[in-house]
Amino acid sequence: MESLKLFALLIALSAVLAFINIRFVKLPGTIGVMVLALLLSLGILLAGSFAAPLVEFLRNALVAIDFSDFLLDFMLGFLLFAGALHTDVKKLRTSTRPILAFATFGTLLSTFLVGYLLYWLLPFLYQPVELIHCLLFGALISPTDPIAVLSILKKTGVSESVETNITGESLFNDGVGVVIFLTLFNIAREGTGDIEAGEIGLLLLEEVAGGIFLGVALGYVAFLMMRSIDHYQTEVLITLALVVGGMVLAPMFHFSAPLAMVAAGLFIGNRGPEYAMSKVTTDYVHKFWEMVDEIMNAILFVLIGLELIIIPIHHAFIYVGLVAIFLILLARMVSLFVPALLFRFKSRFPDRTLAIMTWGGLRGGISIALALSLTEAMERNLLVAVTYIVVLFSIIVQGLTLGGLVKRLNRKQPLETMDV
Repeated sequence: MESLKLFALLIALSAVLAFINIRFVKLPGTIGVMVLALLLSLGILLAGSFAAPLVEFLRNALVAIDFSDFLLDFMLGFLLFAGALHTDVKKLRTSTRPILAFATFGTLLSTFLVGYLLYWLLPFLYQPVELIHCLLFGALISPTDPIAVLSILKKTGVSESVETNITGESLFNDGVGVVIFLTLFNIAREGTGDIEAGEIGLLLLEEVAGGIFLGVALGYVAFLMMRSIDHYQTEVLITLALVVGGMVLAPMFHFSAPLAMVAAGLFIGNRGPEYAMSKVTTDYVHKFWEMVDEIMNAILFVLIGLELIIIPIHHAFIYVGLVAIFLILLARMVSLFVPALLFRFKSRFPDRTLAIMTWGGLRGGISIALALSLTEAMERNLLVAVTYIVVLFSIIVQGLTLGGLVKRLNRKQPLETMDV
C-alpha cells in the first residue's frame, strides 16, 4: 500500500510540474519538468531547519522507492519498448554497421578512456580511487541514454538520417553499456582472481545474444497472437504483457532485459503494422505507447530532479564532476571518430555529423540508476555525485543547446547531405 501511495504522489507531482512548465516556463517537456523538480529540491534543502520534516519525509520516500530498482527493473522496459516501437528498421538497415560499431566498440572504448583518464586525474582533484571503480564509472556513464535522447531529439530539427543514427545507437549502446557495467561490477565485487577472461566473454555473449534472441522470440509470439485476431483492446494488452513478461523472464535466464525490449519493440513496430495489425489497431497501439512514454518520462525526470535531496554533494565532488564532464565529452568524441576511421564510415559520417552525435550523446536516468546500485566499497558517494552532476549538465546544457548547434551547422551545410 505504501508503494502505491508513493507512486500516486509521483504521478501527482509530475502532473503539477508538467502543467507549470507548459503554462509558464515553456521549456522542452522533459527538461522543464526536471528543472522544476531540481528547483523544488534546492528550495527544500535551502529552507533548512524550517523544512526539516518535509526533507525527512522526501528522503524516506525516495529511499523507499529505490530509484535504481524502480528504473532498471520496471520503467526501463516500458521506455525502451516504446522508443523501439516507433523506430523504422528500414532506415536503421542503411546504418546497421556503423550503429553496431558505435554501440559496441565505441562504448567499450569510451568506458576505458573515461576510466583511465579519471584514474590518472583523481589524485590531483580528490584522492586516489581504484582503477576498477573508475572503470565502473566509465561503464555507467559511457552509453547515451535513449530515454533522454529520444525525448529531446524530436524537437531539435535534426535531419531524419542523423536522428536515425543517434536514436539507433542510443537504443543499442544502452543495453551494451548495462552488460559492460554488470561485468565490471562482478569483477569489482569478487576480484580479478576469481573471474577468468573466458567467463567474461561468455557472460557478454549470453547477455547480449540471449537478450536479442529472447526479444525476437517474444515479439514473434505476440505477432502471431495479434495476427490471428482483430480486436485493438486485446492487441494493446498483448503488447503490454510482452513488456511486463519480458522484463521478468530476461533476468531468470541471465539475458539483457534492455536489449530484449529493444528487439521486441523493433519487431512489433515494423512487422506488426504490415502483417498483423489493422490500421485501427496500429493507431491505438502507437498512441497507447506514446502516452506511456510521455507519462514515464515525466515521472523519471521528476525523480532525477528530486534525487538531489539524497545525493551527497561536497566541494571536492563538484570539482571532479566538472572535470568529468570534459573527459566524457572527449571520450564520446574519440569513441565516434575512431570507429568512423577504422571501419571507413567517414564518407557517411563527416565531422559535422559526428559533432552533433557527440553533443547529442545525452546521459540520463540509466546512468544515475547504475551509480546508485554501487556498494559503499566502490566509492559510491563520489561516483553517484559525479554521475548526477554529469547528467544534469548533459540534459540541461547539452539538451537545451543541441537545437541551436544543429541550426548553426545546417546554415553552413545542409545536414541532409552530410551522411549519404
